[in-house]
Amino acid sequence: MTLAADSVLLHQTDLVPLHKPLSEPKRRFEQLVLPHFDAAYNLARWLTRNDHDAQDVVQEAVLRAFRFFDGLRGEPKPWLLAIVRNSFFTWLQANRPADTVGFDDGVIDLLPSDEDGPEAQAARNFDRKMLNEAIAALPLQFREVLILRELEDLSYKDIARIADVPIGTVMSRLARARRLLAESLGATSNISGKQVHK
Repeated sequence: MTLAADSVLLHQTDLVPLHKPLSEPKRRFEQLVLPHFDAAYNLARWLTRNDHDAQDVVQEAVLRAFRFFDGLRGEPKPWLLAIVRNSFFTWLQANRPADTVGFDDGVIDLLPSDEDGPEAQAARNFDRKMLNEAIAALPLQFREVLILRELEDLSYKDIARIADVPIGTVMSRLARARRLLAESLGATSNISGKQVHK
């Protein structure tokens, strides 16, 4: 008799779905916001200059985004990136990371061609490393707008909303970031060029 009762119970549990269907807000969140998770991580990665810290910032940002999803007005990507930025500043105040946090050389990935020999690949890797170091060395306000514009391809209007500054300030910071980056790369190439000639 017990075996029959267990059999009926087992059969009845087969009818219970293993996953509850997602609620409408959860489904909309997954559909609208989660596709921009890579952009959120990319921004956090450049702001924190550390993979582990970026993961913490993005995790907090996604939780905040879900909590305040009803407040989404306009495009989800700039909205999420603004939350990532705010989460970063909250994290920064709590943790005060050192200025010499490491970074990943593969963030700006230049794909090698099949025709490239080892010398060309070594030069490309060196150039990528120099560029990443130069970007990471930029002051935060300039690094932020440069990443949002050049890597995330956001409009000035979206960047202004994310950074909570006027569009003119975005344009000014971007111009200064580009100039500082060019100066840094120019100084680095001059130093490495002098070393080669010596």
